[in-house]
Amino acid sequence: MLQNYFPILLFIVVGLLVGAGPLLLGRLLAPNRPDAEKLSPYECGFEAFEDARMKFDVRFYLVAILFILFDLEIAFMFPWAVVLKELGLFGLSAMFVFLAILTIGFVYVWKKGALEWE
Repeated sequence: MLQNYFPILLFIVVGLLVGAGPLLLGRLLAPNRPDAEKLSPYECGFEAFEDARMKFDVRFYLVAILFILFDLEIAFMFPWAVVLKELGLFGLSAMFVFLAILTIGFVYVWKKGALEWE
C-alpha cells in the first residue's frame, strides 16, 4: 500500500530540495559583509523621499484594472481558438460580440481621457 505513495513522497522531497537547496547554498557560500550603505533603504537607486503609505493617483488603479481586463480577454481567447471548429459559426459570432463589447468599453475609457497622464 505505501509503495503507491513513494513517487509522491519522492516528488515532494525533490521539489523541496530544488527550492531550498540554492537558497541554502547561497546563504552558506556567499560573502556576507554588511555595512551602513548596503543596509540603508533605497528606492530605484536613490534615497526614499516619501512615506511608503502615500496615496496613489486613481489612474494607476484604472490602468491596472484595464490591464487585468485585457489580460483576461486573451485568457478567454486561447481556449476559444482551440475549440473553434467544434463551436462553428455560433462560437465565432459570440467571440465577435465579446470583442465588440470590450472594444466599445476601451473606446469609452479612451474618449473620457482616463488613459491620459496629465
